[in-house]
Amino acid sequence: MIRQFRGFDQIARWVGCCVLAFAWLVLGGSALGAGTGLEEARRLFQTGDYAKCVTMAERGLSERQNSEAWRLLLTRGLLTTGRYREALTAMTNALAKESRSIQLRWLAREVFEQNGQPEAAKRMPEEINKLVVARPNGYREPLDLIAFGQAALSAGVDPKRVLDRAFEMAKKAAPTLSEVYLASGTLALEKHDYALAAKTFQEGLKQQPDDPDLHCGLATAYEPGNQELMIASIEAALEQNSNHVGSLLLLAGHCIDAEDYAKAGEFLDRVSSVNPFHPDAWAYRAALAYLQNQSQAGDAARTNALRFAPANPRVDHLIGLKLSQNYRFTEGADHQREALRLDETYLPAQAQLAQDLLRLGEEREGWELAEEVHRMDGYDVAAFNLITLRGTMAKFSTLTNEAFILRMGAREAAIYGPRVLELLGTVRSNLCAKYGFEVRRPCIVEMFPDQKDFAVRTFGMPDNPGFLGVCFGNVVTANSPASHPGRPVNWHAVIWHEFCHVVTLQMTRNRMPRWLSEGISVYEELEANSAWGQHMNPRYREMILEGKLTPVSKLSGAFLSPKSDLHLQFAYYESALAVEFLVERFGFDRLKGILRDLGDGMPINKAIEKNTAPLAVIEKDFDAFARGLAGRMAPGLNWDKPPQEVLSPSTDDPTSVTWTISHPTNFWVMTQKARGFVEAKQWREARPLLERLVELYPGATGPDSAYRTLAAAHRALGDTNAEWQVLSRFATLDKEAPDACLRLMELAAPVGDWAVVARNVNRYLAVNPLVAPPYRFLAQAAEAEGHLPAAIGASEVLLRLDPPNPAEVHFTLARLLHKVGDEGARRHVLEALEEVPRNRAALRLLLEISGGVPSGKNSPAASAADAKP
Repeated sequence: MIRQFRGFDQIARWVGCCVLAFAWLVLGGSALGAGTGLEEARRLFQTGDYAKCVTMAERGLSERQNSEAWRLLLTRGLLTTGRYREALTAMTNALAKESRSIQLRWLAREVFEQNGQPEAAKRMPEEINKLVVARPNGYREPLDLIAFGQAALSAGVDPKRVLDRAFEMAKKAAPTLSEVYLASGTLALEKHDYALAAKTFQEGLKQQPDDPDLHCGLATAYEPGNQELMIASIEAALEQNSNHVGSLLLLAGHCIDAEDYAKAGEFLDRVSSVNPFHPDAWAYRAALAYLQNQSQAGDAARTNALRFAPANPRVDHLIGLKLSQNYRFTEGADHQREALRLDETYLPAQAQLAQDLLRLGEEREGWELAEEVHRMDGYDVAAFNLITLRGTMAKFSTLTNEAFILRMGAREAAIYGPRVLELLGTVRSNLCAKYGFEVRRPCIVEMFPDQKDFAVRTFGMPDNPGFLGVCFGNVVTANSPASHPGRPVNWHAVIWHEFCHVVTLQMTRNRMPRWLSEGISVYEELEANSAWGQHMNPRYREMILEGKLTPVSKLSGAFLSPKSDLHLQFAYYESALAVEFLVERFGFDRLKGILRDLGDGMPINKAIEKNTAPLAVIEKDFDAFARGLAGRMAPGLNWDKPPQEVLSPSTDDPTSVTWTISHPTNFWVMTQKARGFVEAKQWREARPLLERLVELYPGATGPDSAYRTLAAAHRALGDTNAEWQVLSRFATLDKEAPDACLRLMELAAPVGDWAVVARNVNRYLAVNPLVAPPYRFLAQAAEAEGHLPAAIGASEVLLRLDPPNPAEVHFTLARLLHKVGDEGARRHVLEALEEVPRNRAALRLLLEISGGVPSGKNSPAASAADAKP
């Protein structure tokens, strides 16, 4: 087909010489400059008054028998309102009357598809090609050029050539023409190039700000990455046309993902009021039913979707896509296979099936499909990203045992891969026993040192920076510590969180609402380690007491389009709090009962009511539970929000002074005052204020904690014991305080408190295992405690991290290896001597290893004094 589309090069050569002619045509009265009757009918179509538009088109056509524009408008009106058989009749008549129209033929393709005539639809691009080859000068209008470019795309012509030689030339000739921006933007959407799509639709809206199709296109471009902007664009489209089907379908899909099924149904009802037979709407109704485990209703909706076109692959593709977007990957993959049974060349289904299979861990077939999609469509951004990622992952190291397949960057795997496997084994044994569920298949865990690679593996695109890890059921993807330098993240907590998803998703067969899935995982973080998970803080306290809790029945929606990062984190916190409430009120066995019932196909609200209480009671009591926790947080502090002038560091306004005096324990004022002392390095003035904050708010972590600055004050004032005490408490509370852990190592090592050293090494490595200092302390502690294998392992890792004094590390390793009789000692002592040839201790050790000097109290193997080169 590509080789046969000869007209493209022919018309492209002609177009290069005719931009001025196009402009003349646009200004001089071509089909773009139709009469007022046609313009009024087009306005009716654009504003959603489709019935009147069809009536006007029929009347206009009867008065102007040869009007191509009227025939196009009539057919679009009939298609939009679901009058597919009438649209077929109208198009058949139009093609008989307008035998040379390529615009009609391009629209005829959709008419034939909607009427179940795929072969007739496939003939239209070739007929367009033949007409253009025969009479290239006969198709000089921008609308013809757009239709021809779309036909060329469907025939497999390189998209860039079409953009450059057809759509761009049409835009130069008619820069205010909506159709050219719609065609270019839709092409970018089809290729998953969302940034280009958004740019194109924005350019179009500058020319035609009232066009609902352009607003809807922009909303679609925003959908994968910015839900807030998507909603704003949909609202703009519906303001122009309240019956705009594309926008209503986007909203329905958005509500399905938010698990607001009732609202999704309302939007689909609005679509049906315009077009009762719209296949996409019925596909969404089918997905809605399947997500609620109503298989008969789903099958009936799917049958309705295929009523006019039984071989339409898009129906099963949309059903499967929506199921997969809600973590029902197995069912989603089944629908993609059905779509491909109907049309084995349907690329969207191939691409989605590739993603589904990779998320299910069926990697061989998944990668093969991804390769095939990329071979068939080299411009598809998602396919290109996947294939590029496959090349990157081919260089990963794989660590395995009977329960896990762990893939990591080779360098990271060598440094802390065994620690990851050990942690995975611990969490697996703990959670499987706790939930009474056995994970039977080996779980695949992939850790990515590059955040963009993680995003491509997880979402298909490199632009989802807010996620630390994702679980698909038996496959876990996560950002490694290397992917967020300068931002401490406890990867132990992330691994625990994600494997909890493995247990609960498999236990429920992926049939659980997002709030419950996330809530249980955060709850189990806290159960495993009180420093992990989410905790009440001043911002959460304020949101709860201001009535900003989301009802449990709508809590999943809080994850979909949060107003800010704070609101997203609050959704995680509230979900975990809801789980804590259910366990505390009804017992852990009831929570497991909810999960079992979900796995059996019971809707979430019924599962909750069966195992606990009516949902209305749950929501009311949970609100009281959360308010009680918020009200009891640091009761000795005053939490009134002070006027802004009170927090100004230079204010001496009498009212501000009075307010401060009358609120001596106000958290915000005390924090601001302490911050001012610290910034001025007035440590003596800061210390009592910080001590009071810690006393009144002992559980503070993160940016709200006074522990870190109080420790700094003690250090500045030379009070090492007080510093030790404060840091010890802080390191216990905060899961991401490597600076505190390192300082505790520095304080504990000189006095030989190796238990404290080891404890804080492990805390530090749970945040960042890719730096040298904790391994140096670990080697010291292990050797001092007589754990020579651990000391050797820590020293070997230390060498991989490019320590500032490699000779010292080589010498230490040589000593340790010689103690255990390992022949590798010779190599390391030689390495040390290569760096520092006159190192006496290393020379004596070499002689000892070679048998020239007996070991004893003066030997380097026994002398700590000679340990430093």
